[in-house]
Amino acid sequence: MIRQWRSDAASLPLPEKFGLVLGNLLDRIESSALFSGESCSFSQKDLLDNLQLWADKARVRLSSL
Repeated sequence: MIRQWRSDAASLPLPEKFGLVLGNLLDRIESSALFSGESCSFSQKDLLDNLQLWADKARVRLSSL
């Protein structure tokens, strides 16, 4: 899933900062897979919430093109 996100997002006509933020989120999601459930370093719920926020902002940005 992470590999697909990276690949698909790279082809979107979004500013570079979107790619940087997404890359950071995806790195953290991959790292969180090493833990079961929540940990003090990685809240899977928070990461997914932030990924949803990124997608919402990307959708708005793309719709204005």
